[in-house]
Amino acid sequence: MRRGFTCQLLLLLLLLTAESRAQSPSARAMDTSQTSASALALIELENGWARGVVRRDTAMFRRLLDPRFVYTEDSVVMGKDELISAIRDGDRVDSASNANMIVHDHGGTAVVTGILRMKGKGPSGAFDRRYRFTDTWLRRDGTWRMIAAQDYLIPRR
Repeated sequence: MRRGFTCQLLLLLLLLTAESRAQSPSARAMDTSQTSASALALIELENGWARGVVRRDTAMFRRLLDPRFVYTEDSVVMGKDELISAIRDGDRVDSASNANMIVHDHGGTAVVTGILRMKGKGPSGAFDRRYRFTDTWLRRDGTWRMIAAQDYLIPRR
């Protein structure tokens, strides 16, 4: 009985190994990087960002953004205070959520890529927008701070 179980286990391991080799190297790296403590923390911070946009939570953004933070959206470049003002005074966002996030952990620095979807209302009416984002985080004294962010509005098809 024990020998049969061992053979089944070995067969399962061989199948799993073959399947993981069939995946691209970046897919394998994604899977393992997403389970680290840093990756989980950064994904939660990114999801907090989406919730903060809906609530216009300027205190949260002041906490998360580095004093020298730089933001680009298409051709516009802003600093920390300008972005916080834009979130506070800009379009009303009723819902925001992230998808397809990948954490690229480099130790004390990490890059998170993903898709941010926002629905709301602005001066030209209701909107449903999707942005491809790249956020760069720096860990100092055990705390992650966003040092740069770039959003690209995905054109509607």
